[in-house]
Amino acid sequence: MTSKGKTRRMMSVGLIGAALALTLAAPARAGETPAAAAGWQLTPTGTDARFRGLAAVDRDTAWAAGSRGTVLRTTDGGRSWRDVSPPGAGDLELRDVEAFDARRAVVLAIGEGEASRVLSTEDGGATWTESFRNTDPRAFYDCLTFFDRRHGLAMSDPVDGKYRILSTSDGGRSWEVLPSAGMPDALPGEAAFAASGQCLVSAGPRDVWLATGGGATARVLHSGDRGLTWTATETTIPAGDPARGVFGLAFRDRTHGIAVGGDYRKDQPSPRAAAASGDGGRTWTASATPPPAYRSGVAWLPHSRSAALAVGPTGTDLTTDGGRTWRTVDTGSYDTVDCTVDGSCWASGEKGRIARFGRH
Repeated sequence: MTSKGKTRRMMSVGLIGAALALTLAAPARAGETPAAAAGWQLTPTGTDARFRGLAAVDRDTAWAAGSRGTVLRTTDGGRSWRDVSPPGAGDLELRDVEAFDARRAVVLAIGEGEASRVLSTEDGGATWTESFRNTDPRAFYDCLTFFDRRHGLAMSDPVDGKYRILSTSDGGRSWEVLPSAGMPDALPGEAAFAASGQCLVSAGPRDVWLATGGGATARVLHSGDRGLTWTATETTIPAGDPARGVFGLAFRDRTHGIAVGGDYRKDQPSPRAAAASGDGGRTWTASATPPPAYRSGVAWLPHSRSAALAVGPTGTDLTTDGGRTWRTVDTGSYDTVDCTVDGSCWASGEKGRIARFGRH
């Protein structure tokens, strides 16, 4: 592609992202609720599995990973989904998926001991290879992320008082446990939440962040060297209980991040359920107007410097000021959300729900 062609394409996708942000931020038309003006368009999945793992590749291609070892893939923008679940995986809880294109994807199964596994496919899910099976009964893997098509990390709840980090340099075909010397001590009772595939996220070639809860404070840990050394920072999101903390992170670059969470129990309030950082996670500022309830997933709108979506069981919220204020734009239940560089946003959750965002 010529430099002019690249420039035109970048301008095009930038305009798409800006238009999407404007559409979501626009007030409802007379007689409409915000959810009727702009909201998620459900797609037919043909299953009632719960999809907490989601990887949107582009406006046509997306992968979802969920309960009962279920993996779905679409290549037609969600008009149809193909069941590409790994054979014999019915007992596995798949909570995260990272996809590189329509053929290559990596999924993470969570749980104690050997329930935690990594599987990968290079042929669109026609065949799968188990590339890692946890043999330490103390480990419980929660999330994975990739910096590029080769380098990625997965993380486990603390083992011997420190979070355990798994690393790959061949696109998930093989994994090794990284040394723990550069990892700060975990707080008593602290762990990560395998709720949305967003407790471990990356931006750029080396930066990665890890979200925590359950301890006295909800923290975000940051590494600038692909997981070898880490620093920990307290956030403003309430913790102090096994059900409270930071559940999802999104960084649009190595500096600007948003954290969401709260208390996942239905009968418990979730004040101060979002925070933002402008310095790579070294400090966090509570949202002045946070989402009204617990949120488990968050994603920046494509090519926007200030707009993002947060999702949870009671609705979807939009910020257009970098996470300082939020307003509800949809009331459906979703666990996770992902947006693509070519201007589409996807969400997934309970009862087989997978949707794309648009105007009704």
